[in-house]
Amino acid sequence: MHLIDRLIEQIIEKRNPTVVGLDTRLEYVPDHVVERCSGASPFEVAASAIFEFNKAIIDAVYEHVPAVKIQIAYYELYGPPGIEAFRLTAQYAKSKGLIVIGDIKRNDIGSTAEAYASAYLGETPLKSGRMPAFDLDFVTVNPYLGTDGVMPFIQACKDYNKGIFVLVKTSNHSSGEFQDLPVEGKRLYNKVAEKVVEWGKELMGTKGYSHVGAVIGATYPRQLEELRGEMPHTYFLIPGYGAQGGSIQDVMGGFDEHGLGAVINASRSVICAYRRSPWKEEFSPECFADAALAEVLRMKEEIEAALSHNGIKPW
Repeated sequence: MHLIDRLIEQIIEKRNPTVVGLDTRLEYVPDHVVERCSGASPFEVAASAIFEFNKAIIDAVYEHVPAVKIQIAYYELYGPPGIEAFRLTAQYAKSKGLIVIGDIKRNDIGSTAEAYASAYLGETPLKSGRMPAFDLDFVTVNPYLGTDGVMPFIQACKDYNKGIFVLVKTSNHSSGEFQDLPVEGKRLYNKVAEKVVEWGKELMGTKGYSHVGAVIGATYPRQLEELRGEMPHTYFLIPGYGAQGGSIQDVMGGFDEHGLGAVINASRSVICAYRRSPWKEEFSPECFADAALAEVLRMKEEIEAALSHNGIKPW
């Protein structure tokens, strides 16, 4: 089955287009988890605690979400043990049937781009054959270097039934410094969107969407709606909802008439839910996974209600 079709089927089955972002820092992990972890260095202890925290979150939510997104920067922060925690987290999420999006934002040219694509999506050549290093399902890709920086990732998608989300209009405040510049009567992000559509034509699934998706921030709802019209066969990964300020109405423009076409990422608002009311007053930190599940279910209901309110009969 095409990977993009599997993502869509999971969204329909679970009636939920939300993705849990495991952007886990050590300070997000309750003390009782850290205290039961050990290691030869503080980095190993931190990485072990982060992995234990992630496993508990995954155990709580995997039946209710189609995917998780793992931001590699929060794992690189803890050195080699952190990278291993990244790999183990991805592996554990896949063992629970979840689709794993690696938020790595890689880009380069030639053999360097091929190495990135092989490491995260494909297989690494070894003396005794080939083996996957991280074996993620999707990764985020920066298109700044142009087509020859993206093609190795496209080839990996073809070879291994994987997918990518290309940065088009990102959620950060200064994204317009470059992305909104006028180019040939359009904005630069529109020109990038055109290339994403072009790149995705040879990687179509059976449900009308390509394995080549786009990252469009929830904090720019007008552009999100505009790009939905320009990219009818492109799946959107929408960050910026929740802690970054994007509201439920802000993300509505990313969906098609069937409530598909977009996955909404929420990270801190889910994994740190236990630190907010009513959890922080009424429950102990040991309930952090229950709090994450409650936030996932709240988001699910909120999105379904908003879709219905906007005249979309979801899933």
